[in-house]
Amino acid sequence: MTSVKICGLSKPDTLKAAVSAGARFVGFVFYSSSPRNVVPDIAASLAREVPTGVRSVGLFVDPDNALLDQVLGAVPLDMVQLHGNEPPARVAEIRARTAMPVMKAIRVAGINDLALVPAYGETADWLLFDTKIDGEQGGTGRAFDWSILKGRTFKKPWMLGGGLHAGNVGEALKLLRPDAVDVSSGVESARGVKDAAKIKAFIEAVRKAAS
Repeated sequence: MTSVKICGLSKPDTLKAAVSAGARFVGFVFYSSSPRNVVPDIAASLAREVPTGVRSVGLFVDPDNALLDQVLGAVPLDMVQLHGNEPPARVAEIRARTAMPVMKAIRVAGINDLALVPAYGETADWLLFDTKIDGEQGGTGRAFDWSILKGRTFKKPWMLGGGLHAGNVGEALKLLRPDAVDVSSGVESARGVKDAAKIKAFIEAVRKAAS
């Protein structure tokens, strides 16, 4: 089955819901402009509840070294997700500095946005394709044209994100075969507020698409 990442978690109950439903990745956002931002102390408490076999991912947007050091010194994470405008060289630098796997988000509006994929494939451990909207850094609730990725293969494992929810993820998985799907706003009852029932429904929809 395609793995599932639930991103933007900030409460124990929805973290538990994600893990219980079968999420293989759980994401914590360390970006102050996001409604899903979580402070290191709370994230550390949550991450300590993540069981073996589920990977904790920290999302950053163009982080400086001080922020990386602050968060990673407090929060037991398994992977760093870079969701800003980090060039391939910075991805490689962060990967070396943290000694952790790094996932690089690539925001897509059209086929030209895939031009940097080969370079990121050399420096990142995972790729994530998300919707490109000017002034936004993810969590927009809007999908891009998935057919842009149809038939493409990549050097690294990859996730599909951007506007996914229980009602459309099956359609996405009929067209594409990502290693994982990433959802945030699609499992929320309000902006930044995760919903346990929607998390369960999303993961069930992914399972159904794989059967």
